[in-house]
Amino acid sequence: MDKDSSRNTIAFVVTALVMVVLYQVFILGPAQKRREQALLAERAAAARGHALQPQAAAPFTISRDQAAASSPRVSIDTPALKGSIALVGARIDDLFLKQYPETLAKNSPPVELFRPRGAPNAYFASFGWTGAAGAPDPNTVWQVQSGGVLKPGQPVVLRAGGPGGVQVVRTIRVDDRFMFTISDQVTNTSATPVTLAPYASVQRWGLPTLSPTPIIHEGAVGVMGGSLKLIPFKDWKKRPEQQTPTTGGWLGVTDKYWLAALIPDQKTPVTGDYRVTTLNGVDVYEADFTAPPRTLGPGQSTTETTRLFAGAKKVSVLRDYEKSLGIPRLDEAVDWGNFWFLTRPFFWLLSLFQSWVGNFGLALLMVTVVVKAATFPLANRSYASMSRMKKLAPEVEAIKKKFPDDPAKQQQETMALYQREKVNPLGGCLPALIPIPIFYALYKVLFVTIEMRHAPFFGWIHDLSAPDPTTIVNLFGLLPYNPALLPGIGPILDGPLHIGAWPILYGLVMWLSQNMNSTTGIDPTQRFIMQAFPLVFTFMLAHSPAGILIYWTWSALLSTLQQYVIMHRYKAENPIDSFIARVRGGAEAGAAAAGKG
Repeated sequence: MDKDSSRNTIAFVVTALVMVVLYQVFILGPAQKRREQALLAERAAAARGHALQPQAAAPFTISRDQAAASSPRVSIDTPALKGSIALVGARIDDLFLKQYPETLAKNSPPVELFRPRGAPNAYFASFGWTGAAGAPDPNTVWQVQSGGVLKPGQPVVLRAGGPGGVQVVRTIRVDDRFMFTISDQVTNTSATPVTLAPYASVQRWGLPTLSPTPIIHEGAVGVMGGSLKLIPFKDWKKRPEQQTPTTGGWLGVTDKYWLAALIPDQKTPVTGDYRVTTLNGVDVYEADFTAPPRTLGPGQSTTETTRLFAGAKKVSVLRDYEKSLGIPRLDEAVDWGNFWFLTRPFFWLLSLFQSWVGNFGLALLMVTVVVKAATFPLANRSYASMSRMKKLAPEVEAIKKKFPDDPAKQQQETMALYQREKVNPLGGCLPALIPIPIFYALYKVLFVTIEMRHAPFFGWIHDLSAPDPTTIVNLFGLLPYNPALLPGIGPILDGPLHIGAWPILYGLVMWLSQNMNSTTGIDPTQRFIMQAFPLVFTFMLAHSPAGILIYWTWSALLSTLQQYVIMHRYKAENPIDSFIARVRGGAEAGAAAAGKG
């Protein structure tokens, strides 16, 4: 095999490998994930209906509203949050994120974060003391000592216990974002010493609805003992209980965009743990920590302060808390991935440009230009090599015809030609490799950062993190019907055949870019497969975030323009010059015919 064929084979293998990886990520992976979720949902639904206590559980069949009404409550009302605190157990168990609607619909409700104990899929945070008889427990009804509604600058003070036991006065504060501060003052009002230890827990009943994209982490998260710990929901139950001593750090439960994290006093040693307990058939996912026990003599008091982050994983907010409260690596609750050294700079650039232009879509185009500029010298050499190769294609074909039965002579003469013309046959493969890590990093940024959620571009793109909503089936909205509602074929038209305007645009640019390259020496089968790639990728990427398609289309267009300039300079044949020539020829022929007429 000559060097030209070797180059084309390598390019083919690389491209095929990329296609297989993308097919696994976007098609097979999500499909398997959906099957697993359906099975788990059936199992959870059959056992749903339980109320959580520390050691036991009781069946429940009540709705969320009924569960909330089963306890007296103190309201929460901040610029970012609304909800309430259950006075039974003094749990923070009812919370909505006011600034984040569920969808882009006009009257969409806010995202629900916490849900009361006793309701299906209960999710809440609790705080307390263990080890002492008479201390408040999860069923203790707390009394409001002061404060009617929890607001920034307006704390609520609760009291539980009384003479002859352990009395706890709990002060709960909240800021204007997502941070609660829970301070307990514990007094031994008995006549004998008591030993007790503070604890905090975030508990989630049942497996939540997970993202269909497997590269996103959802489950246990935290920084304990100086190490980042990530346990996906699907592996959490399999993990043996393993307590981790730590001084400083945090732990909690994360979704794609939302986080509930416990932050102990950063100077107090605690023991953190992630556990799954099956109670009455429902898996309870729990992140908790316990501080060392302390002994209080009669009349003695102690205090303990714990923080709870409950809200959106907005990077700037997480970093502010890191600095102001000394919480280590809190922004790593965002799933930056193994290529964090690329995803973090990508996000930083996007945020910087967005602050200049006020639109993440435009910022994405600007980041693409930066990436192209950074890789320009390398790509330039590669495109120059490809242009020279294409220009030499007729001479390579002539060598093959001259020595049709002598492959060794063909290779020798072809290599001599390349050496004489100073052409590297493998130089054109590099552009196919450069986009792979960049694609992964950008995909992560668009998919896991809350800043990209519901971020608009222009026209019909209202959410860069969601697929293009248009479809060719109804001519991108020109025909007045929704394909998804058509009986029988609706799921197909709104599923595999849902191809929007941006995927089609990307396929066209990819086809043009591919036709800029030489196909000399490629056998017909390989040529057919490579020519099918634009169509295949149009379907494969149709359900990717619109931001990904905008990036790839704009990047491919810039690459094509760069390649065209180089090919034009080397006078190598290319489809753009051929098209211009045909247009000019047609115009000249038309003018000549008009002159004769």
